[in-house]
Amino acid sequence: MGIYSELGVRSVINAWGTITKIGGSTMAPAVLQAMNEAARNYVDIAALHAAAGVRIASLLGVEACCVTSGAAAGIAISAAACMSRGDIVKRLQLPDTRGMPDEAIVLKCHRTLYDQALLLSGAKIVEVGATSFACSEQVEAAISERTALFFYAAEAETMHGSLDLAILTPMLKRRGIPTVVDAAAEIPPKENIQKYLRKGADLAIFSGGKELRGPQSSGLILGRKDLIAACDANCCPNHSIGRPMKIDKESIAGIVKAVELFAAKDYGKQVYLWEEMVHRIVSSLRDCPGVEAREGKPAEPGVQPADLLRAYVRPTRMSAVTLQQRLIDGDPSICTGLSGDEIAINPQCLEEDEVQAVIRAIEATA
Repeated sequence: MGIYSELGVRSVINAWGTITKIGGSTMAPAVLQAMNEAARNYVDIAALHAAAGVRIASLLGVEACCVTSGAAAGIAISAAACMSRGDIVKRLQLPDTRGMPDEAIVLKCHRTLYDQALLLSGAKIVEVGATSFACSEQVEAAISERTALFFYAAEAETMHGSLDLAILTPMLKRRGIPTVVDAAAEIPPKENIQKYLRKGADLAIFSGGKELRGPQSSGLILGRKDLIAACDANCCPNHSIGRPMKIDKESIAGIVKAVELFAAKDYGKQVYLWEEMVHRIVSSLRDCPGVEAREGKPAEPGVQPADLLRAYVRPTRMSAVTLQQRLIDGDPSICTGLSGDEIAINPQCLEEDEVQAVIRAIEATA
């Protein structure tokens, strides 16, 4: 970690998860090797981009794939694809949407900070329903000749105002409206790669730098072949709103290798190892003065991945915010999540030899 010391910043133990603010995830040596090899030579980027998409689609069992510079870039590029359908005049015109459908229908409870990426493409957001209620009739009533797509945030699918994607997609398909799902951090489980497409979504977007363990500045748009072709047309190195969202040869090579490793990974074994970490943390802290520890899964919507067991620790002598900050300020510095009056410890990015360090830090701090 010499480079961080040289720059005067500290590395952290990641007990929070695949969070962009602290670097997403780490990459396997094989991924770094692929990136290093890619850096040594020049290549036709468009040809590499296309070949990588074909390879990744085959590995993941989907129709087609467009590699992007992250999931947020994937949102903007997907919206541009739905508006322009790859037409060169329209894509060169974006984000000026005159003469093309430019509305993205979004359930009110699916509004997130990330849908700003829709606006970046030139799309206009049309909210449907209330935070606590929506129905498919409201979605259908919102469709007009201006509608370009329906946007669905997977992290909000359990909210009261949400609707099951499988209920909506048949109607949207009848009306010719493509469905785009933001599923950036919805892995594990591994099956979620195909879950939203099987429910009828036309495009599903995943971060490459989270559980896929690829470069942080990589992402995938998966789905319908014709729409993926339109995504490619709006994606760098082509000129459109995606041109500034550069995906370099090293990141393309890295995400291909990362997906190869992901496809071959035994997630039954991986989840067992993660749960063992949680059991160890909770068991060790049960008799620790100043804290109460339990195991559980996220109860509130928007915490990803939702199916992964966490250790929840409630301090009894200070607030959870204070404990969280003291762990960050400690040596080693440890980042955790926050859930009400508890800190949340996600094992997803913990190494085996870091578990005891987390336990010791909480015992010493609480």
